[in-house]
Amino acid sequence: VAEGEPGEGREPFELPRFWDALGQTFQVTSQEATKLSLAFSRPPLPSAEDCQKLSEDVQNAILSVATVYYWLPKGQGTTLRKMVRDATTEVVEGMIQLTDTILNAPVESLSQEQLISTGGVWEACEQVSNLPRDNQAAVVSALAACLGVVKDAVEEMEHALVEGQDPYGDIMEDEELGFRGNRDTYWSEADRQLLSSCMGLMKASKACLKKVLAAVKAHGKADSPEQIAQLDDLADIANEISPSVDELALSMYPPVNPLAVRLNAAKLASVLKKVLEIAKTSHVCPPSEEGWVQFLTGAVDHNMNKVKNFTQGQL
Repeated sequence: VAEGEPGEGREPFELPRFWDALGQTFQVTSQEATKLSLAFSRPPLPSAEDCQKLSEDVQNAILSVATVYYWLPKGQGTTLRKMVRDATTEVVEGMIQLTDTILNAPVESLSQEQLISTGGVWEACEQVSNLPRDNQAAVVSALAACLGVVKDAVEEMEHALVEGQDPYGDIMEDEELGFRGNRDTYWSEADRQLLSSCMGLMKASKACLKKVLAAVKAHGKADSPEQIAQLDDLADIANEISPSVDELALSMYPPVNPLAVRLNAAKLASVLKKVLEIAKTSHVCPPSEEGWVQFLTGAVDHNMNKVKNFTQGQL
């Protein structure tokens, strides 16, 4: 589904009316998928006239879904709009898959593929009830997803760094892979000192997302264009944290290249500083929230300086 803006001459946009209309079009699409699937579930085939009517009804349902999506202006929030677009795209793609399945399957009985495809459209259409209702809720959802991914990455690396742990132990059991005493599969003491500072940055990433998420939940609003834009800025920069954490984590596995670790640590530190700066200057951070912003900024600087010190003589 391409980007678009509401047409001119339309009545002023109202979110409640939009959600009512979107829910209705998703429901109609689900019903049309059921009708289409039942019509081709057993012989005899529908007549040419019935096929024409079925295809027109399916097409009209999909066009209605897309049309209502286009009613949602970017001014309501790009984070919200992306989530609605993804849900809309899933409905359209589900209907395409169902149609392809019907076209390619012999009409003897209801095939397993047809059942799965029909269920896929139903599930996609039911998603509308779980979508966030405004940009504040959309950004809360986006931040929570980022936090989940970063938590997993931190736990995985903490597990690998346990004293004496062989990071490749679970994949180096095969004798054909050679002698597992190879130094390239273990961390030296110097490596561990460097990586402890990297873990400090990764934990700061998790803490940063937790605090920003709590602040958006407590203080975030989507009542004005400025508030909506600030929330989108937070979501956009927070989306960069997880890939940056992953890149740093990958560079931490032996054999450790100090330059790669330092570059990835610097990239993550830069992203975290941006998140904290954007949060600090937005409406989600009243004076009561400034303490943790200052603390986490200090934590990022402290760990990044330690990474620089540990790699100074190794570059």
